[in-house]
Amino acid sequence: MEVRFKGNRREFFSADKGTALATGDAVVVALERGQDLGRVSAVGEAVLQKCRIGCDGCGSDSPPEAKGKILRRASDGEAHVATELRKAEEDVRRKVRERVAQHKLPMKVSDAEWQWDRKKLTIYFTAENRVDFRQLVRDLASLFRTRIELRQIGARDEAKRLSGVGRCGREYCCSSWLPELRPVSLSLAKDQRLSLNPSQISGGCGRLLCCLRYEHEFYLSSRKRFPKEGKTIVTGAGRERVQAVDIFRERVLLRAEDGTVRTIMLADLKQEVELQKEQRPLDSVQPDVPSTLASFDEGPVNVTDEAAADAVTPQRRSRRRDRRRRGRGGSRKPSDGSSNKSNGNGSRPGDKGGK
Repeated sequence: MEVRFKGNRREFFSADKGTALATGDAVVVALERGQDLGRVSAVGEAVLQKCRIGCDGCGSDSPPEAKGKILRRASDGEAHVATELRKAEEDVRRKVRERVAQHKLPMKVSDAEWQWDRKKLTIYFTAENRVDFRQLVRDLASLFRTRIELRQIGARDEAKRLSGVGRCGREYCCSSWLPELRPVSLSLAKDQRLSLNPSQISGGCGRLLCCLRYEHEFYLSSRKRFPKEGKTIVTGAGRERVQAVDIFRERVLLRAEDGTVRTIMLADLKQEVELQKEQRPLDSVQPDVPSTLASFDEGPVNVTDEAAADAVTPQRRSRRRDRRRRGRGGSRKPSDGSSNKSNGNGSRPGDKGGK
């Protein structure tokens, strides 16, 4: 079973078979150190489905790990004790803030939560950097005479615990129904054609709106049915450029070549484009192809094995023969086998006039 506590904190607990509990019932659960009181928020198969949503669809059929065990259904007196503790937590938070100011610690106390049996007091705070609060814990333990746990949370987690009303006029998604807080980047706002001004796309926590994340797939799937912005299409009015699209009203803003602007429904635009494709002549679509092609006839060619081998692997030219041809006067080696070296007067054997 899934049990919720103060600040939208939820944990999974096991129960004995045959325990008749329904959603919304107050129960007393056993923890590692003491007992606490919460309300059942999901039972049975619904717990497994919500766990899959929270872990981004891991696909595991095994139930989530239970933190403890449900002892019994809470009586009216036990529920009244929990209500009184909730009222006293505001005074506890005020005293903790005074002690933080005395120790001059750079931290903001967000919330305080008593355990139902008053054996533990959890203090939630936010801070920009790491805080050394060891002396503060000793001071608070001597003040409240119980076990103190200080837990640092982020700005989005703080908004989830405290809740509030967003710019849409409804309760924060993270506090009402959103199971897990996932990272939100500025690229999601770009895909949705929203303003990149952080003050306009940020929530009460000062971070980007959570709805940018879970609405992103809707925007991408909806824009696939529309022509891309900046594309030129041929309609009944001629060639027009897509200026903007309205995915909610199913409208497209077009600008013609003469500068006129018109707004048309997406269904009507598709009909105009299809009609223009049917009426377009084939000559305007197919490229011009010459009726006659020039050909060259080299006559019959006898292909032998030697010619084919020479064409594939041409013969290598002798480097020694190339050097002799590049020599002085392009003289060749004498056929009588004599050396081609010069004699003392600079002439070579066999040359006339010493040349």
